[in-house]
Amino acid sequence: LTAYSVDELIARNFIVEEKPDVVVCIVSAINLERSLYLALSLLELGANVVIDLNMVDLAEKEGYKIDYKKLEFLIGVPVVPTVATTGRGIGKLKEAIVKAIHEKKVQARIVDYGRIVEEAISKIEEVIKDLAPELAEKYPARWIALKLLEGDSDIVGKVSKLPAGKEIIDKANQLREILGKKIGDPESYIVKQKYERVLEIVKAVVERVAVPRVSMTDLLDSILTHKIVGIPLALSAIYLLFRFAFEVSVPLADLVDVAINSYLHDIVLGIHGLPDWLTSFLADGVIAGVGAVLVFLPVIAFFFLGFAILEDVGYMARVAFLVDKVFHKFNLPGKAVIPLIIGFGCNVPGVMAARAIEDENERKTTALIAPLASCNARLPVYLVIGGAVLGASAGFAVLSLYVLGIILALIVGLLLRKTLFKGASSGFIMELPPYMMPRFDNVAIKTWERTKRFLFKAGTVIFLGTVIVWLLSVTGPEGYLGPEALEDPQLLRESWAGILGQLLASTVFSLMGWDWRAAVALFFGFVAKEIVVSSMAILYGVGEEKIVDVIAERHVFTPLTAYAYMAFVLIYVPCIATLAMVRNELGLKYAILALIYEVLLAYIVSLSIISIGSVLGFR
Repeated sequence: LTAYSVDELIARNFIVEEKPDVVVCIVSAINLERSLYLALSLLELGANVVIDLNMVDLAEKEGYKIDYKKLEFLIGVPVVPTVATTGRGIGKLKEAIVKAIHEKKVQARIVDYGRIVEEAISKIEEVIKDLAPELAEKYPARWIALKLLEGDSDIVGKVSKLPAGKEIIDKANQLREILGKKIGDPESYIVKQKYERVLEIVKAVVERVAVPRVSMTDLLDSILTHKIVGIPLALSAIYLLFRFAFEVSVPLADLVDVAINSYLHDIVLGIHGLPDWLTSFLADGVIAGVGAVLVFLPVIAFFFLGFAILEDVGYMARVAFLVDKVFHKFNLPGKAVIPLIIGFGCNVPGVMAARAIEDENERKTTALIAPLASCNARLPVYLVIGGAVLGASAGFAVLSLYVLGIILALIVGLLLRKTLFKGASSGFIMELPPYMMPRFDNVAIKTWERTKRFLFKAGTVIFLGTVIVWLLSVTGPEGYLGPEALEDPQLLRESWAGILGQLLASTVFSLMGWDWRAAVALFFGFVAKEIVVSSMAILYGVGEEKIVDVIAERHVFTPLTAYAYMAFVLIYVPCIATLAMVRNELGLKYAILALIYEVLLAYIVSLSIISIGSVLGFR
């Protein structure tokens, strides 16, 4: 548990400082060597550990027999074999956890580092107990001694703040120097000794009882991770995911559309005695705005369903593996793949996932490019514009936007690494999980949790956004214009929304050829991308009609300007929440940098699409 990245540091600090009653360490039965290293580190930390030996069924299929009772004896803590996908052993695991809470077994000295290192550890322990007893009470003294010998920057920083900190660190550095002359780098030696202990344990408890034939995982990986056909196959899989989401969801989307834009809308209009402004607010504001987004709920849900299946099968890990080499060509760390993939769901956790990157410059670069991954909030905009203007080509257009986002992330990342955050890219060691049949409950939970977040957003951020758009559409410099403004184009132009939209269309977006309503929708989209659709629904006075039909019938976009508009939505600031997360992770100046570069890049790319497309004869 030497913390190299922010997320590792958070996890370690929680275990050390909060002292949980029990820590369940999930150990992979098919990769015991790697997993046991963490288990031994937890034991050295003084944690009360229960080992969950997971995936024993896969180990058995590969011809391995693990003597878990012997493993339990060697490391001195409970070991429970389980199969998480079927629930096998979960009951016994729960029993072991309860028992461990009441019968703590702490094995602080699970690894013997040899006479020379052990003597150094003992000397530092004595100094800690003599000069900083409060530190020894809070942390295991042996563990602190180990971390000081390793040169752990976080622990060195904590110790240096103590009254006797300098004396303790000087003693540790003196011993580090002595050890360096005898065994080489102390940190490397300690890691090596720990791995040797792991291998001793594995050799003692694992027996190969059968040699299986070439596994299905190996056969599939020889094709799906192939250096030539792997990426085209990945793009095909993502395209099929979009087609699946679009085609399967159509009947449900139509039902939601009828329920919201017909029945619910008519019910509100049929309520007698309501003031005109309240009727307009409910029908033209809330129902038209929020309803325009909720119509795409089935598409979003089926997209999440397909994505969850690909995750459960184990394919998304292969996608990360495939693009790793590409990222290195752009001087980006392999770990940057993960935040971008997470960003396809939502950019906020995508930015947060950059914490896993050890190097500070690489972490900052990744956090700044993560918002370029096309999140699900942009999807309703693509569906509305693409469905209205691009017809049968909409699916390819949407896929190309996802690819464009990754390409731009690579280019921006390279520029950042050449200017602000210089340095060579670090490696990325990834363990590819075996292919597995997706579990219904796993897929269902993931789909529901992600869809629920979308619904929550519709009921909070999007609702508030539509209220603001409606209010700005029925008021202006002359005061309250009334709901008539939503039906009278000339009157709507005199509203605050109309004035702002015309200003944007005639200045900032004058070269784009976008209608002023579309221009002002982008302004409101700073809050959340779904509000772009809600704003259009209100400003175009959708009523009972579908927003897609309105855009198509009024020829709001040409295919070229529509694609440029979608590209702008892809690139400029995803939402206020993402900017807030960048500020939280990197600081205010980097949040401002993200805001400026994303808006400028969106403008340049969209204008380039229109200019180059026009030269090539597209319209």
